Amino acid sequence: MPKTPYPFAGRTLPNYIDGAFVGSETSFPVVDPVTGQAIGNVALADKAAVDAAVSAAKRALKGPWARMTLAARTTMLVAIADAIEARFDEFVAAEIADTGKSLLQATTIDIPRGAANFRSFAALAQARAMTSFQSDTPDGRGAINYSIARPLGVVAVVSPWNLPLLLLTWKVAPALACGNTIVAKPSEETPSTATLLAEVMDQVGLPAGVFNLVHGFGGGSTGEWLVGHPDIDAITFTGESATGSTIMRGAADGVKPLSFELGGKNAAIVFADADFDAAIAGTMRSVFSNCGQVCLCSERVYVERPIYDRFVAELAARANALKVGDPFDGADMGPLISAQHRDKVLGYYRLAVEEGATIVAGGGVPALDGDIANGFFVEPTILTGLPETARCVREEIFGPICHIAPFDDEDAVVEMANDSRYGLAAAIWTRDVGRAHRVAARMETGVVWVNDWFLRDLRTPFGGVKLSGIGREGGEHSLAFYSEPMNICIKL
Repeated sequence: MPKTPYPFAGRTLPNYIDGAFVGSETSFPVVDPVTGQAIGNVALADKAAVDAAVSAAKRALKGPWARMTLAARTTMLVAIADAIEARFDEFVAAEIADTGKSLLQATTIDIPRGAANFRSFAALAQARAMTSFQSDTPDGRGAINYSIARPLGVVAVVSPWNLPLLLLTWKVAPALACGNTIVAKPSEETPSTATLLAEVMDQVGLPAGVFNLVHGFGGGSTGEWLVGHPDIDAITFTGESATGSTIMRGAADGVKPLSFELGGKNAAIVFADADFDAAIAGTMRSVFSNCGQVCLCSERVYVERPIYDRFVAELAARANALKVGDPFDGADMGPLISAQHRDKVLGYYRLAVEEGATIVAGGGVPALDGDIANGFFVEPTILTGLPETARCVREEIFGPICHIAPFDDEDAVVEMANDSRYGLAAAIWTRDVGRAHRVAARMETGVVWVNDWFLRDLRTPFGGVKLSGIGREGGEHSLAFYSEPMNICIKL
């Protein structure tokens, strides 16, 4: 598709509070990671703005939104999906300007899923309303009990920079479907599609205060003021594990419901009987998608010894063949999100050498020229030869890198895969159906893919264990989190 201009060129991205777009005295830049250049500014929400957004959301809980029927709410969610699709090219341009991700990913995953989240949760909420449950009282005193689902209240939605629209709508859609009001804070790195979403909410006539958007940073800024606000009733957060721990400590006094999807150091296990070509193609996706900046990416790859050398050679050849550059120029892989994150990833590249790794692909910065010469690019990188105790094997890097190690038997590889502080996802490649079920059940993760990766059904539970998070979202699991059952007992 031709390159669509950045939709906020020449404008300062505003906050959206109580049904109005508002600026601020202070702003910060939007930086295009492809060029390393600032392309706009964002209004920084101060503490007063956060207070105003939370107050608006609290008032909206008792306004027209509270009296709106489920059918009307879900119709509005479908209208939001329609409006996103009508402005598809703008959303793609904004997503790529913020993240630098490939055109293929933005057009086939991020923006379509952003719209699909609203349709999916609208349908799920309607389906849940069609089912009622009745319980009898065993003591025979003549009463009937039934339960209703009530919204949690004002939900703080804090979303990350790697999948900005997809993960924001993954939280906003079910929260709205359940009747909550929202104050959302996107990452300061990726404010654009969230602002477009606020325009869509305004366009479809969502009542004032139901959806509020505040821009800013985390600790000591907008994010901290939001999650620590006493009138916030629940918090949903996707991001780094350390940040999740900080939010959890702050929310403890209020005993607030939390849903956290945090970091990962995910393992892929390739058995010798796997479909070799499918395993190679799938591992290329699971390592290098979105420049490795997906919490589900495989940073640890374990390959059964009979095919280890062949697998390493083929994966390295394909990694070296990836085109790194401008997403609008047919690149397979774009830049990292920021100069700071690029420096972090390059630091791990250097650490890998210090730890004794063999670099079989990449390991540095690609030679680029023209407008993208100062972009935040690194090479897709593959390591071998490190012990399981190495920092590059233990710590989440969040870049286009993996370490490949051989294994000799099933028990050994299960032990290595599970030997991690994280537990988000795993990928298993084998033609043996019994082994697939057996090994999948032994993984200490929230998600396991067999002979694929990132194959998502929005109705399935999604989340992690250990440092990878708390709770599950997706389908009924999202509706269960964003609402709470209230039992009503009526004496007959």
